[in-house]
Amino acid sequence: MVKIREMLPEDWEQVAKIYKQGIETGAATFETNVPLYKDWDTAHLNNCRFTALYKGDIAGWAALSPVSSRCVYGGVAEVSVYIGEKYRGLGIGKTLMNHLILESEKDDIWTLQSGIFPTNTGSIKLHEVSGFRYIGKREKVGKLHGVWVDNLLYERRSKIVGTD
Repeated sequence: MVKIREMLPEDWEQVAKIYKQGIETGAATFETNVPLYKDWDTAHLNNCRFTALYKGDIAGWAALSPVSSRCVYGGVAEVSVYIGEKYRGLGIGKTLMNHLILESEKDDIWTLQSGIFPTNTGSIKLHEVSGFRYIGKREKVGKLHGVWVDNLLYERRSKIVGTD
């Protein structure tokens, strides 16, 4: 059974290990190195940071990043969900995503967005079953190891926040 709890600073070593595994796939992020915790912490919202525990181990994590410092985007956040390599395919990502969605709405976030590499079929499926819709493609938006990579844009609008 999976248990979701708030991410704690002392989780960083395990969270960073999972992040590194995602980086090593070449399909999860443009990052090529795991940042220092203080840099990661600054780049993510203080709320909506979670770890998934499976048999007592941190099996995955999820967090939100602001998309802009402009106040009009205060309810819009970018999603990060990472699952440790030995825990993929067990439904942990779906459990984490569902929790992240519920908690984000409690924090008045009305739009969640993600940029996904076309090769990351697991993430695409996760977003689609979690109510995200494909809204477009940014072609050759960035280089990873010298190769141009497209980014597929997915968005989920809350049905309870920002509907007025």
